[in-house]
Amino acid sequence: MAQHFLLSAAARSLSLTGIYRAGEDAAYETFCRLRWPETDGEAVCPDCGCCESYKITTRRKFKCKACHRQYSVTSGTIFASRKLSFMDILAAVFLFVNGAKGKSAVQMSRELDVQYKTAWVLCHKLREAMQDEYETHNVSGDVEVDGAYFGGHIRPANKAEDRIDRRRVRYQTGTRRVVVAIRARKGRTLTFVTKSEAQGVDIVARRVLPGSVIYADEARHWDHLARGYAMGRIDHGEAYSLNGAHTNGAESFFSRLRKMVAGQHHFVSPKYLHQYSNHCAWLEDHRRMDNGSMVRRVVKNAMEAPVSRVFAGYWQRAAA
Repeated sequence: MAQHFLLSAAARSLSLTGIYRAGEDAAYETFCRLRWPETDGEAVCPDCGCCESYKITTRRKFKCKACHRQYSVTSGTIFASRKLSFMDILAAVFLFVNGAKGKSAVQMSRELDVQYKTAWVLCHKLREAMQDEYETHNVSGDVEVDGAYFGGHIRPANKAEDRIDRRRVRYQTGTRRVVVAIRARKGRTLTFVTKSEAQGVDIVARRVLPGSVIYADEARHWDHLARGYAMGRIDHGEAYSLNGAHTNGAESFFSRLRKMVAGQHHFVSPKYLHQYSNHCAWLEDHRRMDNGSMVRRVVKNAMEAPVSRVFAGYWQRAAA
């Protein structure tokens, strides 16, 4: 029997002890190289693009020789106005991507010895950076589409005579959502959060390129896609896979997402469900990548992402 990739030595190219053993200077150099790869880590002014700057070594800042602006390696990025050391941020990214089923903010706060609020915002900023990889991405080839419901759980009453029919609309909480997954068999997984699976039909038509073959289950709303795509349908009442028609890739993604939501986070607000589903899709698509490359990829995405409009000063706004 073949060994699972996560059990192999190839999956482990970075460790938490290695990050802290290397120290703060090494972590800082890593951020510089990933922020300015064209100049091999030499500072470039984010305002005017000048490559010549004075180094303010006591504060790890730079002063542009052209426009005289002071800036740091995280200025204008998702880590702007950071409080954590570069070593702790790198360790946080490592912990975040190293969990095959994700990482809860409570765990992160205990492992990094920071407040829960700090860990929660940091995790969401990292998910935002991950999401940027998928913003303009479309899929083609053999594509599987499916939807799954998350949230809206209604706890049954203790006594049988007090229990209600939780399927009825009048008893619903309004927090139930559908995650629609569009997964290319040899490509990316795109996810979208809607209130019904049928709303995913228009999304699929926009994000799947013409000439692709779409595989879907027996749900009737997917019939509309037959107007523009070749279709392969599978009736799960008869089989899970038949003559090459299946949605096993999408079901595999939903299996990971359910374990992430139920096993790691226990509760996910519908307001942020799209971020958790994108996080899960990123982990699924990069599951054959070693953890060191995953860390560098996320840090690079964060260095290219602008200041978060949602999570910058999140708790300060909530307290106001």
